[in-house]
Amino acid sequence: MFEGDGPHIYGIPPGAEFPRALVDGLTARLRDAPPEDWARIEILVNSRLMERRVVEILAAGPARLLPRLRLVTEIGAEDAPVPPMAPLRRRLELMQLIRRMVEADPTLAPRSAAFDLADSLAALLDEMHGEGVPLERLRDLDVSDLSGHWARALGFVDIVATHVGGASANSVEGRQRHAALACAARWTDDPPDHPVIVAGSTGSRGATAILMEAVARLPQGALVLPGFDAHMPPPVWDTLCDDLTGEDHPQYRYARLFRRIGIGPEAVRPWSGDDPVPARNRLVSLALRPAPVTDQWLEDGPALGDLREATAGLSLIEAPDPRTEALAIAARLRAAVQEGKTAALVTPDRVLGRRVAAALDRWGIVPDDSAGRPLSQTAPGRLLRQVADAMADGMGPEAFLAVLKHPLTHSGGGRGDHLRLTRDLELFLRGEGAPEITPALVSGWAEGAGGDATGWAKWLGRTALAPQPGGLTPLTDLAARHLRLTEALAAGAGAEGSGALWDAPAGEAARAAMDDLLAEAEAGGAMTPRDHADLVAAILGAIEQRDIVTSRPDIAIRGPQEARALGVDLVIAAGLSEGIWPAPPPPDPWLNRRMRAAAGLLLPERRVGLSAHDFQQAIAAREVVLSRSARDSDAETVMSRWLNRLTNLLGGLPGTAGPEALAEMRARGTVWVELARAAEARVIEVPRAARPSPVPPLGVRPRRLSVTQIQTLVRDPYAIYARHILGLRPLGGLRVDADAPLKGTVIHEILHDFVSAGTDPADPEALGAMMAIADDVLARAVPWPAARLGWRAQIARMAPAFLADEVSRRAVGSAVALERWGDYMLAGRDFRLVGKADRIDRLTDGGALVVFDYKTGRPPSAAQMTTFDPQLMLEAVMAEAGAFRDLAPAPVAAVAHIAVGASPGEKRHDLRDASADPPLDPDEARAQLEALIEAFEAPDSGYTARRALYMVEYGSDYDHLARYGEWSESDLPQPERVG
Repeated sequence: MFEGDGPHIYGIPPGAEFPRALVDGLTARLRDAPPEDWARIEILVNSRLMERRVVEILAAGPARLLPRLRLVTEIGAEDAPVPPMAPLRRRLELMQLIRRMVEADPTLAPRSAAFDLADSLAALLDEMHGEGVPLERLRDLDVSDLSGHWARALGFVDIVATHVGGASANSVEGRQRHAALACAARWTDDPPDHPVIVAGSTGSRGATAILMEAVARLPQGALVLPGFDAHMPPPVWDTLCDDLTGEDHPQYRYARLFRRIGIGPEAVRPWSGDDPVPARNRLVSLALRPAPVTDQWLEDGPALGDLREATAGLSLIEAPDPRTEALAIAARLRAAVQEGKTAALVTPDRVLGRRVAAALDRWGIVPDDSAGRPLSQTAPGRLLRQVADAMADGMGPEAFLAVLKHPLTHSGGGRGDHLRLTRDLELFLRGEGAPEITPALVSGWAEGAGGDATGWAKWLGRTALAPQPGGLTPLTDLAARHLRLTEALAAGAGAEGSGALWDAPAGEAARAAMDDLLAEAEAGGAMTPRDHADLVAAILGAIEQRDIVTSRPDIAIRGPQEARALGVDLVIAAGLSEGIWPAPPPPDPWLNRRMRAAAGLLLPERRVGLSAHDFQQAIAAREVVLSRSARDSDAETVMSRWLNRLTNLLGGLPGTAGPEALAEMRARGTVWVELARAAEARVIEVPRAARPSPVPPLGVRPRRLSVTQIQTLVRDPYAIYARHILGLRPLGGLRVDADAPLKGTVIHEILHDFVSAGTDPADPEALGAMMAIADDVLARAVPWPAARLGWRAQIARMAPAFLADEVSRRAVGSAVALERWGDYMLAGRDFRLVGKADRIDRLTDGGALVVFDYKTGRPPSAAQMTTFDPQLMLEAVMAEAGAFRDLAPAPVAAVAHIAVGASPGEKRHDLRDASADPPLDPDEARAQLEALIEAFEAPDSGYTARRALYMVEYGSDYDHLARYGEWSESDLPQPERVG
């Protein structure tokens, strides 16, 4: 079947559809062979996707027997001595060892990183087994001139490998290497009597390289290499002999394979067909030559000819940001649909792939996306993570409601009632506020709610609010409890089973993952609930789950490695920025680059070289769009090194029209960027909202307001309309936070209790008495230790100034009303003014009153009090009218703000003082109030939004309802009758 002697090595050039070329080559070689010869051929491919694609092409006709197709990782499996240790068990054992190491030296890593470190250590041990690196070679490494970290890491690897990783049969990589060596030995003595072909592999892993070398030496064995660069001259191949300098080249793996087999690149023969884009492949081959020989650009570049021919099918999209890049790619894919072409987006950036899929949705195009999403982001995965986090951290209000509202919670029946009760409970929590959710809190609410709330609350007490273990607990107990709790929540109150938790494909995958954890939990030892939650998140996050959707077969989204099996008219190679394509090598906490090279392990550049090979194949399609974003979410990006080389080479060859070719590439890409921008700008024109000023009927206008709401009526009448006429109340937060309103309430209570106690402020013990009151109030009202300590320190700084001012106040008067409510009926009008005065003193000289207000913020000026902040003046009006309970009418001599914030002190304003600027007069305040109420009693008066705010940045709970932002304060209000 294969002509000639010696190793049979064949290459398929970049850009050719590898599965079809493979079948075409077989067809040409078996044209005159009997039909049974097809069935005798054994083909070893590198992926299931490649296997399916080859079968599809063969099944399309003509009729023939199918060859035997297997994965390279399956060959020789019968020779493996024993099944490998379960990967999860191995990682759990490693995690225990790493956790003990971290506990002994906390500077090495955080405890939560134990499972991730176990993953990386397991990968290192697998690599050692796969590459045939014995443990003794690590022990012989000289780390005397390296930092202590690497010496400790190497010593730990030695200990761990001795205990759990010494036997290569424990790992999948070691098992595959053993199988490959056994197969090669057997074939040496008894070669197969049928053709054996390894197709689509580059030999980047040790076991695969061993197998490919053995197949190449078979009399009827052959290698069919994907993306072989036949345009690279022999001197350049010779430069790829050094791992440290050549590993990142796209053809390096072939150079190493040739050295193993004992041949040169000239021995590689064409397998099938011609180079689809020879001019472009020559250009890309020159652009990607190793760095030490890039001076050959000047020598070999002019021989490329007119570069506009090589770049005729190339477009370059340089988008300003990731969103525009995704829209531009989506626009090009949509155009491919309209043109009747098949197209594929090839990118390692899964976020970009999801953005493009979302952009295509606006045209009803659902691409065939091979990438799934982490199981942790699916519905069952999220519920499992949320329950694990709740077991570790307790049920705060947000976590509690997130679990109750999850779409799988109470999916065993009665979900409608469950959601109704969840809503009612949430409204209760938002009204009351709670730092944490307890069974007693929920039971108390249920008793008041009545009906079916009581039984539902008891179910919550048994599930979501059940007490959880703390401290170190065996993983077997934690995992079993976690699974029982999640299933009970999914089933619902009074239901058995697990609801819909395990129903969908994602649920089946989640159940398999949890069953695996239960089966291997014994190897995990004891851990805290927080460690267990981190472990569950890591396990679920490592599993990809693909959604089952009906997608278009002509539009695909693929990763670079999967693109080898593609055969499409248009390829879009996207995400061509450093850090994306190529991606940076993952950090290795165990061995640095020099130690890896000395041990004979794979270098970090290996991943870069494989990415370079993927790029070389992707760019060789007949029509290609290269795409990148100039910025990401944080900063400017750096062009991918391969795209940078290509643009630099084109720009530096003016004699072959290189700059013109590059300009044409960019011009073709700019078309799609401009289309993306146009699509963004083409939004539905919605009429801009006018500044609202609703005019409700007189009968529904408020007849009772507090003194603070009068201030709102002055500043933002629309808020009064929304609250008192529409009856809208903003929802409170789920939990009480240590915010400014609570701080003001606490300080008010402390001052009220101190003044009520009658303690002499001049007494040396007064400060201690005040701080004792503060400690009592803080302990009762502020459950957050950090906030309590911080606020106490602020109160301690404010207290001496308050006491000094209090001595002066006591010298001229005494407090006659503290936190006293008042009710004032406006003369001649059906309007009532209510309010609570913080403090009212009666002067000993003449019996006049002084109205005080405690202010944790900055006290207003006299001008502000006459215009924006009339609260204290209205309280003076009420005091003079005898509106406060048990306080006879009396003239008010002054009003004062007692500042208790960062700048403590008293700011007093004498009333009816003609020399003041401006003068403050209760009679004038009463007249302004009457005028204000009269104005809002006029039939045509409107409640204008943000009428007279003191500062524009002040916000209202009702700004969104007024559609503030579509209009500004400079717009004239538009009165509109409502109701």
